[in-house]
Amino acid sequence: MSEKTRAPQRVVVLGAGMVGLSTAWFLQEHGVEVTVLDEGGVAAGSSWGNAGWLTPSMAVPLPEPGVLRYGVRALLDASSPVYVPPTLDPRLFRFLAQFARNCTTSRWEKAMQALVPLNRDALDSFAQLEAGGVRERTRAAEPFTAAFREPRDADGLLAEFEHIEASGQRVAHDVIDGASARADEPALSEDTSLAIRIRDERFIDPAAYVHSIAESFRARGGVIREDVHVSEVRHSAHGVVVGDASYDAAVLATGARLNDLGRRHGVRRIVQAGRGYSFTVKIDTLPRGPVYFPTQRVACTPVGDRLRIAGMMEFRRPDAPMDPRRIRALVDQAGQLLQGAHLDQREDEWVGARPCTADGLPLVGATASPRVFAAGGHGMWGITLGPVSGKLLAHQIATGSTPPQLAPFSPTR
Repeated sequence: MSEKTRAPQRVVVLGAGMVGLSTAWFLQEHGVEVTVLDEGGVAAGSSWGNAGWLTPSMAVPLPEPGVLRYGVRALLDASSPVYVPPTLDPRLFRFLAQFARNCTTSRWEKAMQALVPLNRDALDSFAQLEAGGVRERTRAAEPFTAAFREPRDADGLLAEFEHIEASGQRVAHDVIDGASARADEPALSEDTSLAIRIRDERFIDPAAYVHSIAESFRARGGVIREDVHVSEVRHSAHGVVVGDASYDAAVLATGARLNDLGRRHGVRRIVQAGRGYSFTVKIDTLPRGPVYFPTQRVACTPVGDRLRIAGMMEFRRPDAPMDPRRIRALVDQAGQLLQGAHLDQREDEWVGARPCTADGLPLVGATASPRVFAAGGHGMWGITLGPVSGKLLAHQIATGSTPPQLAPFSPTR
């Protein structure tokens, strides 16, 4: 590492979600002094209301051939799991065109190969956080159940598992009948005729876990400043300037708004908000583990004494108002295979902007500036892959050496 790019001693991380705080925490492991700035607060963005699944065996690129089977009519339907509101936004049109080009088998396989090394180390990175002082704990997903109304509905997920395993990543699973699934999880309705029990996965309350990282980070001397708007990251003679403070380097972990700051540092790939919705409800029998309805694309997770119901992919600007039609669609779809859920007594209705890229791969690494780094674009997998991404990026920043696992995710690719 040259004098010009000497190891940074003071780093600012912009973004206090799972990705940003994980990066900050692992930078501390290298002895770096870190300040975290966020426009809202800790876990205020897409880290708050998502399903909280830690499922690296199923972390796959979002653009895949099956997406194109939806067709234009389905994509414009507000009740569809994947929804594109009518718009004249040229940036969104460019993103969708690029996304469609990546919905091929060959491109999915290439992207999957890139994700496999991250997926393999994902859960170990959570274990490192917990061994280092993060008090919150991941929970074993026992069971993790994917449920179906018709046996043939499982064909798509089983085919996806075959493709994942062909990429060198194992998905431990068993196919069970509906009666066995209902015995495991009485919250499943009588309409459940078949299920897939997925093993070796975990889950968390994402907001609680991110706050626990923040608590550990602060206890080790880190500083978090909330309600801070950053309009630019400027270069100085020896580093960067953010607001009125100077640092040796900066990390852009601003989620779906990554382009706002990253564009001037050579990040040309569009990071599009893929908005997800969720709410929590009381349920007569709380599931012991996560429940997934692949056909309806609905994810259910126990959070405290309630069930969080999450889903939807809505390509829209991140600050658009919540669309109540999307909540109603989520209610209707969840009601198809859940029983005993008090869906008319919802709490914590939420919409969050997942940061999606057109090729389904995150942007993690150095930008065109040797002092500015990006960490984002994980799509639906920011919770699962945030800690491993942060650990690898912290190594790159602190040592000047790029881990080979990050090579496919260059922010300037």
